[in-house]
Amino acid sequence: MGHGEGEGALVLEAREMLAAGRSDEEVFAELATRTGDRGVCVLAVCLALGVPRADAEVRLREVEPLFSDFAVGEEQDLAFLLMFGHVFIVDRVLEEHEERIRDLLGTAAGARGGYPGGLLAWFRTGELTKIFLYFAKTRFRDGRGSPPDFWAAMTAAGELLAGQNRPDHEEVTAGLERCRTQAAAINSK
Repeated sequence: MGHGEGEGALVLEAREMLAAGRSDEEVFAELATRTGDRGVCVLAVCLALGVPRADAEVRLREVEPLFSDFAVGEEQDLAFLLMFGHVFIVDRVLEEHEERIRDLLGTAAGARGGYPGGLLAWFRTGELTKIFLYFAKTRFRDGRGSPPDFWAAMTAAGELLAGQNRPDHEEVTAGLERCRTQAAAINSK
């Protein structure tokens, strides 16, 4: 199946399946099993999710070499790898205020000595509160990272988040208080 009419039909079908609550991996696996055209199915799912075509095509080029590692019938395994590789993630465009929070959380991640790879998806999809609350629970051990820089960035990010009218305001405020307490303890040494 080439690009064009077949791809358009697959994009529509993928949208319907996603709207019905199916995961992007399930949609890819089902379409790829049925059509046998893994590349068009990657594009169809990306486009159905709202990934811009140019980005979807770049993602396809990056993962296409992996297709030969999976035999016919292993579409579910390939779908898992694509999901793990964040192929189907829709990058959220952030407003200026949100970009500042994301940058502070990025600074905190660097000062922490990095972050688990699973958080990359949260950064890309703009799950800033989730990242903040996750990092607010950080405990420094073994002299890794820079606790003063980490807690300073976290306090600044928490203040920006707490300043918004949000349903998770109490959680954010509690996280901010932990950050302030940790920053004060570090600075008093």
